[in-house]
Amino acid sequence: MSLVLSPGILTTGTGTDMILLDERRGRYWCLNTTATLTLRALLGGATPERAVLILIQRYPEISAQRAEHDVTALLESLCTARLVTQT
Repeated sequence: MSLVLSPGILTTGTGTDMILLDERRGRYWCLNTTATLTLRALLGGATPERAVLILIQRYPEISAQRAEHDVTALLESLCTARLVTQT
């Protein structure tokens, strides 16, 4: 699975956070630090399983189960909002 931003989606960083702007609908989403790390990993070619490992390595206080849940929830939310496309 490869993940790409959908057409018309712009990103900007705000320190460790990220804002996604949907130019088509005039809506925006603000991702926190962990969501930003996860999205960058996925856009960079990481699988969801690899994104989980990246979160655990960066934040050892997060359990593997929690990291897996968070990666899955983020991916589902981004796809549902049509901000990303899986190829």
